[in-house]
Amino acid sequence: MTARQLLPLLACLATAHATDWPMYRGPKGDGSTPDKVTWPSTGPKQLWKVPSTNGFSSFVVGGGHCFTLEGRDIDGAQQEVLVARDANTGKEAWAATLGTPQTDGHEANAGVAGNDGGDGPRSTPAIAGGNVVTLSSKLVLQGFDAATGKPAWKIDLIADHAGKNVHWGNAASPILEGGLIYVAGGGPGQSLLAVDPKDGKVVAKSGDELITHATPIPATILGTRQVIYFLQSGLVAVEPKTLKELWRYAFQYKVSTAASPVVSGDIVYCSAGYDVGAGAAKITNAGGKWEAREIYRLRGNKPVANHWSTPVLLGGNLYGMFSFKAYGNGPVKCVDIATGDVKWEQGGFGSGQAILAGDRVLALSDAGEIVIIDPKPDAYKEVGRAKLVEGKCWSTPIVSNGRLYVRSVKEAACFDLSGGTATR
Repeated sequence: MTARQLLPLLACLATAHATDWPMYRGPKGDGSTPDKVTWPSTGPKQLWKVPSTNGFSSFVVGGGHCFTLEGRDIDGAQQEVLVARDANTGKEAWAATLGTPQTDGHEANAGVAGNDGGDGPRSTPAIAGGNVVTLSSKLVLQGFDAATGKPAWKIDLIADHAGKNVHWGNAASPILEGGLIYVAGGGPGQSLLAVDPKDGKVVAKSGDELITHATPIPATILGTRQVIYFLQSGLVAVEPKTLKELWRYAFQYKVSTAASPVVSGDIVYCSAGYDVGAGAAKITNAGGKWEAREIYRLRGNKPVANHWSTPVLLGGNLYGMFSFKAYGNGPVKCVDIATGDVKWEQGGFGSGQAILAGDRVLALSDAGEIVIIDPKPDAYKEVGRAKLVEGKCWSTPIVSNGRLYVRSVKEAACFDLSGGTATR
């Protein structure tokens, strides 16, 4: 093999580095990483902690940097800002403004008791093609050079693609699949878009859909790769690159849908708050004809509803925060994805987020406390817990290269979970 032939292979291997966290909810978009974590007997070692103002955007990590969106006051006006930090030290490398945020009234409630919304950007960036890609609350998709922060390209989905925003502004994140970025928010005939992250070229567009606050996911079902959007009409699965529709599952939309779907083999689970509840469909493909057949629908905010916290999957069971506006005391639950049956629950987490690192669930409460859970369907088993940051945490914790990154509306921090004397 010549050096010229070897370079694309090396680039591919670098891009696929398993311990990077390049997009919302991890390398596969399902909230998991193969990285295994160790809980030291003395608690996690803090590597750095810095102020991080206003935002529910989560971190992504790659190329020695970590990126997130913050709300910052610039010249007397709130701005959405993409912030790049050194992953080793937390030192700010560069920052780029995305514009003023979408405002629909909740911003006046920022930081008040009761965990009302309005505390800054909710979308998470993605790292792809040498660029960091952002989707603002006003549906502006932008690429920035990951090393320097220099603007690379920009697409206004409303102005350029006749798009329509959702109440409270966009919260969905751009996702990666097969070297392309996938988003929603355009108008008739172009509500779903596939974009090249290197230059911002729109590769494909399709659909007549209205968006929600939920981030789409990539998945493989019955051997076929697909991108699944959770829209106001329900779930819509499309073929990557062409955006040709494969199947759809009608699901109620009411006020806001914010949790992403979860795939287990040929079963797809979805959920929302506001008395909508949860449901699941079994996907079939007979001779190229795809179909989604509902296997259960559980209406209401109890016992199974995800406000914006997307659960993770392990062994056919969902683990995560299942509650609606139960701030501070909402439970973590174990739910059978095939039936919707609750196997156990443990209160005291609120509207936080959970991920799967190796064979451990990491649950970040809305009060900034991380809890390591040994995920078993028979009973709740806690491995360790620690208070990590001050301020409201509605963002997702991430694990990359043995490090845990968390943030609140006040602070961002990084901790070493790669080794040391472990507790059981």
